Order: sequence, then C-alpha cells, then structure tokens
Amino acid sequence: MILLRLAAYEQPLKWFAVVLGILSTICLVQGWQLAAMLLNLPFCLIWVYCGWLHTEPQLKYLNILFSALYVYGIGRHVLFA
Repeated sequence: MILLRLAAYEQPLKWFAVVLGILSTICLVQGWQLAAMLLNLPFCLIWVYCGWLHTEPQLKYLNILFSALYVYGIGRHVLFA
C-alpha cells in the first residue's frame, strides 16, 4: 500500500509541514489570505496522512475538516475574485 511506503518519509514530511505552517502564518500577518490557504491545504493533508498512519482519529478528522474548508475558500476565491 502506498501509504505504508511513505511511512519512511514521515519525519521529513512533518518538517515540511512546519515550514508550510510558518509561511502561512507570515501570509496571514501580511494579509495574503489566498496564499495562506494555498499553503495550509498541503499542511493539513500531511497531517491527515500522519493521522492515518498512526490511527489518530481526532487528528485525522480535524484536518479533513480543515482541508475541506480550505478547498471551499480557494474555490470561492477562484470563482468570485
């Protein structure tokens, strides 16, 4: 299964998620909402994967919810901007 093959990359993915989180925070402070959403979506997807890998339902479902909200926000921006 592909998810288990990616388990070897879990730690680098988490560090990449930290970088994405820092960059999205900078975007929020600067008022760049679209950039923040575009950076937070992969951040959430990485944590969804980590939640699935370790069967942590709270982490998994919370980040699925956030991912859906980011997809909605990005889609709304694309359609109505």
